[in-house]
Amino acid sequence: MNRLAYLAKRIALGVPVMVFGLTMTYVIVYLGPIDPVLSILGRQANPADARQLEIALNIRYPNGELVPMWDQYFRFMWDIVTLDFGNSWVVQKNTPVIELVLARMPATLWLGFWSVVIALGVGVPVGLYAGLNANTWGDYTASAGGILWRAMPNFWLAVMLAGMISAGGVLSFYRGFLIPTDVVGTSEAVYNLFSFQTPFSGVPVLGGFSIPVPNLYDMATAFKWILPAALVLGSSSMGNEVRIGRTAVLESINSKYVDTAKAKGVSPRRIVTKHVGRNAIVPLLPVIMGEFYILIGGSVLVESVFSINGMGNLFLSAAFDADIPVIMTLVFIFVLLQIAMNILQDVLYTYIDPRITLEGDNGG
Repeated sequence: MNRLAYLAKRIALGVPVMVFGLTMTYVIVYLGPIDPVLSILGRQANPADARQLEIALNIRYPNGELVPMWDQYFRFMWDIVTLDFGNSWVVQKNTPVIELVLARMPATLWLGFWSVVIALGVGVPVGLYAGLNANTWGDYTASAGGILWRAMPNFWLAVMLAGMISAGGVLSFYRGFLIPTDVVGTSEAVYNLFSFQTPFSGVPVLGGFSIPVPNLYDMATAFKWILPAALVLGSSSMGNEVRIGRTAVLESINSKYVDTAKAKGVSPRRIVTKHVGRNAIVPLLPVIMGEFYILIGGSVLVESVFSINGMGNLFLSAAFDADIPVIMTLVFIFVLLQIAMNILQDVLYTYIDPRITLEGDNGG
């Protein structure tokens, strides 16, 4: 099976996963203790106004009868298939949901990018170092640090770090780097990083064309702003990468092919880079790809604690305000991201380890 056929098969298998995820979310939201009409009009709403709003939201027919839940469900699924996400009910009334998501997405992307970079840049090298220096003080220190980072809950670490920054403690110097949250959306510096505006100045090429060059000052400001939240979001994966990386290195370095390479006179550096390191990445790949799952669940809490107006904070606001179109659109995006990351992980396996193919168990 070639890669295109495999991708087509996996995408087809992802359709029922998407349907199941959206269906469960729909059932939980519509059967839960939320009332969008009360969220929009308030508890002192006039009954006539509430009835008109229910008709406008397709919750009730004009004749006064309630629209059956499954009729609403099929209408909702059709809107998702046609990418008609509707307008926000409460968070920002009458604003297209896709506009809200696109406005909040840059901050979440910026947060996710640095949380992955920090976790990989620290966790993987420390894990490899611990495995290559087993049973030394460096190994004990790295392993203990990995266990400690993994054991600290994200919500606790976020609150503690935010408190140390804002309460005049040892990290109070960092307060000057934080950018206050505004009502409209993300920080302009962070938003512009993804719209090629302020942080990028154009270098003219061939008259009307130009090459965008990043404005390093604005990028540094955006990095300082997001660093505490990125450190918290990447902390649990960082600990996993240390522990699993150490174990993978120990398994690889004691393998027969490493002994054979040593007997052939291969240099230690080449053994580590070509054999040990490459094979150690295989068990690390699910952990690395799991970083993207953490962005889905972890960003909701981290963005709330650090007042970052990203997609996670938008989801939290929509959940509290019963803004169903926003909730369902974000769930659709999150499930789609999970499916894409699973497919990408399987394809990357074939490049990292040639023994793994996409042919199936029979090799044909």
